[in-house]
Amino acid sequence: MKRSTQYIYETRMEVRDYECDIQGIVNNAHYLHYTEHTRHCFIRSLGISFAKLHEKGIDPVVARMKLEYKVPLTCDDEFISRLALKKEGVRYVFTHDLYRASDERLCFHAEVTLVILINGKIGESKEYDDAFAKVL
Repeated sequence: MKRSTQYIYETRMEVRDYECDIQGIVNNAHYLHYTEHTRHCFIRSLGISFAKLHEKGIDPVVARMKLEYKVPLTCDDEFISRLALKKEGVRYVFTHDLYRASDERLCFHAEVTLVILINGKIGESKEYDDAFAKVL
């Protein structure tokens, strides 16, 4: 069952066999790849190019992660990665929830805090603020 979170983006993915450990479940580090891929797809959907902004010295970086593993994903599971976003000062806080598609069971929950580095220093980015204003 979904939490009462207001999601602004979702994508579907499938567990690949090489992502599973000897117990047959997804290795914990792969959940971070899933959430990062979701953030990248979301940001691209808003028309932001990481490469172009990097050329200008503007880089989003992860500052903090809070992770909760709920129900393990296994080989060939299809899952839905849902994302919510809020802004707290110079921080963008993404809520990531991964649900197994077959039964909508919550498998993983994360809060990921990003900051923007501008030429190596934390700062405000008009480009990210303008893009995220569409969904905040």
